[in-house]
Amino acid sequence: MRNDGRTIAAISTPQGIGGISVIRVSGDNAIDICDSIFKGKTGLSEAKTHTVSYGHIVDKSGEIIDEVLVTVMREPRTYTRENVVEISTHGGFMAAKRVLETLILAGAFPAEAGEFTKRAFLNGRIDLSQAEGVIDIINAKTELEEKNALFQAKGGLFNKISEIRGNLVHLAAQMQVAIDYPDEDLEDVTVNDIKDALKKAENAVSQMIDTRDSGRIIKEGIKTAIVGKTNVGKSSLLNRLAGEDRAIVTDISGTTRDVIEEFVNLDGVPLRLLDTAGIRDTEDAVEKIGIERAKRAIDEAELVILVLDLSRKTDSEDESLFELVKDKKRITVANKCDIKSENIAADVEISSKTGEGIDELVKIIKKMYNFAEIDWGNSAIITNARHLSALGNAKEALSRAIEQLNGGMPQDIAALDINEAIDFLGEITGETVSEDIVAEIFHSFCVGK
Repeated sequence: MRNDGRTIAAISTPQGIGGISVIRVSGDNAIDICDSIFKGKTGLSEAKTHTVSYGHIVDKSGEIIDEVLVTVMREPRTYTRENVVEISTHGGFMAAKRVLETLILAGAFPAEAGEFTKRAFLNGRIDLSQAEGVIDIINAKTELEEKNALFQAKGGLFNKISEIRGNLVHLAAQMQVAIDYPDEDLEDVTVNDIKDALKKAENAVSQMIDTRDSGRIIKEGIKTAIVGKTNVGKSSLLNRLAGEDRAIVTDISGTTRDVIEEFVNLDGVPLRLLDTAGIRDTEDAVEKIGIERAKRAIDEAELVILVLDLSRKTDSEDESLFELVKDKKRITVANKCDIKSENIAADVEISSKTGEGIDELVKIIKKMYNFAEIDWGNSAIITNARHLSALGNAKEALSRAIEQLNGGMPQDIAALDINEAIDFLGEITGETVSEDIVAEIFHSFCVGK
């Protein structure tokens, strides 16, 4: 891609009303193309790298299109390791669009989705896991997700994988020399040495795989069903946690007829909250459907928040709910502590109306999922299904190699599985990945990144 002669351009900021828009241009001819449509005190071809020039973008007839600031960045110290120019125009729908059209008429090509980051990968500036970290930063919904993505984008995952893979490559090379030159007076690599090295690599891979639950929580949130009988305050609790009125709250029983879903960030804890219909005996056909969906939400939920009402005694309906969620990971919440008239055994007392007890509820959830013990932003937490699959395959290959050696098989047989593990780890960093997978990954990026 570096030598195909194409200079690409795209709007890198969201289109719409705003202060500024940025058009990014990358390629061997980026500076020359931009210089051909730029009018300022000095030309862009004379600009030093990483400097900003003030001027105007003009079309072929010399008409001014917009007043701009242009940043020139010369290779190789750029995002793509090519010449890069970024043009800052006024925000809005037309200014950036007209500047981009002028660039294309001057010789630039419209960039494909993710093509700037793809060039950074192909030109060796970042590995594939770092590229995926970039899109994860863009799509992050919580601070924890952003921290983990930043760790990956900065090369944290690459460094971890490279260390494991590098040790295996060194081991495989030592084994291959011993296999190819059995009669030479070379330093022996004993079977025990090989097994120790393989077990060390297998343990390192297993530790990364073991982060998958934390990674899934970061990426998807904890699927949490808020359940209880009618009028206990389920919808009020969802609204309190969401920080806005997402669910209708009235004194009328059976207001919630369907499952309402809301993604919330509770002090760094991502929750996919499901507000469900009050579970009770009813003859209302529509309410019955809502209750069945509520029961299905309980089955599918990872966490259940069972809401009880401190303003009235528990009854047979509450007992039925306890039975319904007895096998689920759950937190029992006694709501309406601000008008408490009964004593109910619960994990925490709250008031969804005043907010009392909500901080304690969040602490319980954090403790339940060991959030405080994770070094967010400084650990290789696996959130990517592709990475998890490759790690799983690598672990299986390492386990096979150890079994081969334990069974007395020759080292060259075990070496096949070791090389397979090396290739699987290389899929994460992009060293052994197919072109189709690379294309699929970058196709998920936005245009301009």
